[in-house]
Amino acid sequence: MTTFVLATHNEGKKRELLTILGPVLGADTQVLTAAEAGLGDVAETGVTFTENALIKARAAAAATGHTAIADDSGISVDVLGGAPGIFSARWSGRHGDDRANLELLLAQLGDIAAEHRGAQFRCAAAAVTADGREFTAEGVMPGRLATEPKGENGFGYDPIFVPEGSELSAAEMTPEEKNSRSHRRFAFDALAAILADESNL
Repeated sequence: MTTFVLATHNEGKKRELLTILGPVLGADTQVLTAAEAGLGDVAETGVTFTENALIKARAAAAATGHTAIADDSGISVDVLGGAPGIFSARWSGRHGDDRANLELLLAQLGDIAAEHRGAQFRCAAAAVTADGREFTAEGVMPGRLATEPKGENGFGYDPIFVPEGSELSAAEMTPEEKNSRSHRRFAFDALAAILADESNL
């Protein structure tokens, strides 16, 4: 049996990634989250999403001796020069405080007209094998930022992010609607295609 480690403590993310990666992993595969593998958090010291994804995947592969898969993602706002970027989860100074992060971003864009509120969700996905091979892929979901939060689904900046071609915020969409066009979906679809051509994972 092959074992993969998903370098995340998020069960929702595990389910999402298994849906995408399932065809590549095959039936005779065990998938563990970071918690199930006994892994703690890793300091994300990179300056790009790809660097942070690789840091997490390398640490998990080294600690477990199994191929590890990780991602790093966030929101990049055009008028802020790409910020919050890799600091998305701690934009307000409090890591993981979704409401505070969202409210600060809205305040920073308070006087910005609708036509200048372009933004993108970005995701970098990485896989590192036990023997040190590294693979990366990126995904982007373009859109714009609303002036107030709407919707109860999703997390993070979803209530103020309106994907391109939609009038709904990401938090107003069903999980299936959001995932079909999400940055994470694009990144992991691309990573899955790369891994499908590899052997001895």
